Amino acid sequence: MTETPVAELLARIAAGDRAALRLLYQAEATRLFGLANAILRDRDAAADALQDAFLRVAQRAQQFDASRGEAGAWLGGIVRHAALDQARRRGRERPSDDPALGDAAVAPEALEKVLAGEDLKRLHWCLATLEEKYRRGILLAFVQGLSHAQISDRLHLPLGTVKAWIRRGLLQLRGCLT
Repeated sequence: MTETPVAELLARIAAGDRAALRLLYQAEATRLFGLANAILRDRDAAADALQDAFLRVAQRAQQFDASRGEAGAWLGGIVRHAALDQARRRGRERPSDDPALGDAAVAPEALEKVLAGEDLKRLHWCLATLEEKYRRGILLAFVQGLSHAQISDRLHLPLGTVKAWIRRGLLQLRGCLT
């Protein structure tokens, strides 16, 4: 099966092609789930945000304009907004008194504080100090949400090498951040 460019799939979705939406989901869901999960730090909430995002894509595919940017970035923006909406909704929820349920209120501003704060600056600085191979592996895994096997395929490297690079990079990153 050949890969269909994301922009082409969006055009087909805008024209009402439901099969194109399925193909887009198959092609991009892993990466977009990783993005949502990086924002929410909760797999169930990330899955909900991803579902919301794909509903928005189905409704708004005609709004994509290739002259304004890449289709993958457009999708990422939709997922990011869906995840932030999810975080805000969770921040307004009332936690129960039952500790077995694991309810915990999340302040809606918490993510914005981290993104604007010194923690993010320090993280960026520490990432910049890593060797390129370690940084690339970490970003592919934790920002794009790729599995070790997917990274191995993308970089044309043995799986063990990818795992070792990510582990070494995370150890160096942890040392830098502490």
